[in-house]
Amino acid sequence: MPGKDDCGSDKEKNLELFLKVGLDERTAKNTIANNKVTANLTAVIHEAAVSDGCSRTVGNLLYTVATKYPANALVHRPALAQNIVSSKIKTPAQLEAAMSFFANTGPEDFKISEFEEACGVGVEVSEEEIKQSVNEVFEENKSAILEQRYKTNVGDLFGHVRKRHPWADPKIVKASIDTKLRELLGERTAADDEKVPKKKKEKPAKVEAKAIAVSTPELQSEEILNPYSIFPQPEENFKVHTSIFFSDGSILRCCNTKELLEKHLNVTGGRVLTRFPPEPNGYLHIGHAKAMFIDFGLAKERGGGCYLRYDDTNPEAEKKEYIDHIQEIVSWMGWEPYKITYTSDYFQDLYDLAVELIRRGHAYVDHQTGDEIKEYREKKMNSPWRDRPIEESLKLFEDMRRGLIEEGKATLRMKQDMQSDNFNMYDLIAYRIKFTPHPHAGDKWCIYPSYDYAHCIVDSLENITHSLCTLEFETRRASYYWLLHALGLYQPHVWEYSRLNVSNTVMSKRKLNRLVTENWVDGWDDPRLMTLAGLRRRGVTSSAINAFVRGIGITRSDCSMIHLSRLEYHIREELNKTAPRTMVVLDPVKVVITNWKDDLIRECDARKWPDSEAESYKVPFSNVIYIERSDFRLKDSKDYFGLAPGKSALLRYACPIKCVDAKDVILAEDEETVLEIRVEYDPEKKTKPKGVLHWVAQPSPGVDPLKVEVRLFDRLFNSENPSELDDWLSDLSGKSKVVIPNAFAVPSLGKDVGVGDKFQFERLGYFVVDKDSTPEKLVFNRTVTLRDSYKSGK
Repeated sequence: MPGKDDCGSDKEKNLELFLKVGLDERTAKNTIANNKVTANLTAVIHEAAVSDGCSRTVGNLLYTVATKYPANALVHRPALAQNIVSSKIKTPAQLEAAMSFFANTGPEDFKISEFEEACGVGVEVSEEEIKQSVNEVFEENKSAILEQRYKTNVGDLFGHVRKRHPWADPKIVKASIDTKLRELLGERTAADDEKVPKKKKEKPAKVEAKAIAVSTPELQSEEILNPYSIFPQPEENFKVHTSIFFSDGSILRCCNTKELLEKHLNVTGGRVLTRFPPEPNGYLHIGHAKAMFIDFGLAKERGGGCYLRYDDTNPEAEKKEYIDHIQEIVSWMGWEPYKITYTSDYFQDLYDLAVELIRRGHAYVDHQTGDEIKEYREKKMNSPWRDRPIEESLKLFEDMRRGLIEEGKATLRMKQDMQSDNFNMYDLIAYRIKFTPHPHAGDKWCIYPSYDYAHCIVDSLENITHSLCTLEFETRRASYYWLLHALGLYQPHVWEYSRLNVSNTVMSKRKLNRLVTENWVDGWDDPRLMTLAGLRRRGVTSSAINAFVRGIGITRSDCSMIHLSRLEYHIREELNKTAPRTMVVLDPVKVVITNWKDDLIRECDARKWPDSEAESYKVPFSNVIYIERSDFRLKDSKDYFGLAPGKSALLRYACPIKCVDAKDVILAEDEETVLEIRVEYDPEKKTKPKGVLHWVAQPSPGVDPLKVEVRLFDRLFNSENPSELDDWLSDLSGKSKVVIPNAFAVPSLGKDVGVGDKFQFERLGYFVVDKDSTPEKLVFNRTVTLRDSYKSGK
């Protein structure tokens, strides 16, 4: 087994290799953080014989091959790589067509002429032809372009031209479109560069509405308007979209018969039915938010229904706590299940179908141990009991059901293809013995179906039209359809999408469970976790999460790491409109205004909403106020806008103050810690300081301001991708949670405030009232800072 140094050396070599083929440094580093993509890209580079380097264009095309090439046609990948190097395939459009061609071809031989025709090899589109098509597209959309001017979506114009000439040089197309825009609209004006004003005065605003706002309906692509347009209708589910290649050379092309599809459509009325199938062995995380958006969203968009189905095939891992949590979170995320079901509801049907599978010669009772099964799979060897008589397997399976065989002494395995290139066809286990009562089904059963056996059958029994899951399940398609075909059952349309990976966190349930059970965090709803319960406790809204997921999209592309700042962008977008302002000082230092009457209390009007003066709240102002310790320095500098000896600063909503001299600063015995600052205020507001400070005052002479506890949360891990680290727990950040027990707040914050209420603490960020709050003391969690660090493309 390689040591840490070996792994580091390999990563350095791979990074050097990926940079040689033209990948930018960020893409190259993200790639070596993903073992699967690294292995694929390294193999493709060697197949293309460009390990000494190549152009950026060729390198980017090879990267696409490494991340998107169809798994069923790997034998042809070297041929595609050579076509790229020789510049026969030189555009993304050609490459997309090539991969589609090989996906349909599979491992079978193909004709070069058919391949080249399908990919546009040798097709040259003249500049004149491109200009002519651009003119036609502009004429068709002229009224919308004139209305939107330079805010027109150029990408959609590009798409219209590409439909006419899929093999045209994209650079020439883009240049032609830009030229035509200038001819039609003239030079850009100041108005063209103005940002569309945001309607921030309306409170509260719906984030989802903003996320799908359409400025030019005629030009916006259908996929942007409706991300679910990529999915076929239920009546189209008679087409072959998966082929299973057996080691004996035979091919099973999976599709529904006319009779099966008609029966299905008669039962469903042609409605779309999806399912969200979480396993109740932990709390849901943000990756499940994407799954919900796809599963529930598709059903809602098509007027159908989505089952909430608990995948409860393992009685040892499931808890009622998790079941209750899942149902609550699904509702909080804004989704309503068509029906709530459990895989255990179908235990009798699953057992009966297992008996039928044995009768048809497609399953057998096996006595190998787990280690023996593993060894035989590695050697692609059949089990010694694989060919036992059907009647013998039927009797033994009945004995398993009746509890007459000990745990670990027998399993029911599907008789698939032990010599297949797909390890998910290596006679997967269908049933195992567990003498454990089931939390939902009780103690009726002592044998339980596996996920690989139950998942597809329950999809079929519930007449699911679209079985949607993440890409790591793609290799299980073969087993999914093999089993339904073997039993003669209706086959749903299977489609995989890229899983959601967010930086600086882990989302493996195993890792999350370890963080919780070993007390690295404060429970499943710790605000530092990317669990949906944790995000909710942190003050993140479900609509912000859904807007984030929608923005990422639901494509099949191998999803790279999504930077956390992208989620934070959507959180700020919503809270900026819905969270009222208030003032809180986290690290207070006392300021005494010497020219203010000691007993005078005045009320200032503070703005409640960022862009509206219509609503305000009252803030007491007295001769003793508190500002942030970081807003005062003993030594001034030109780039500093806070308070310092000899310098003024403006108290927000109040007046300018000035620390006249260093003598007005009272220090502790260490001669460094500031205990008190004496200042003078400018009653006529003649001074115009650049610095603006938030503050909190004593509400009455000698009485401290309202004390609150504030918890500052930050990224849980230092690395962007801690899951790739061997010792991932050592990457936990020591600064992910900072508790400030005695922050000062304005009095209005303590009135009629409840758990979950959200606020913008001026200059500090967005905060939410935590469930740990008591009548004596409020506790606030920081949701996100005010700084927007998200940049497009991160």
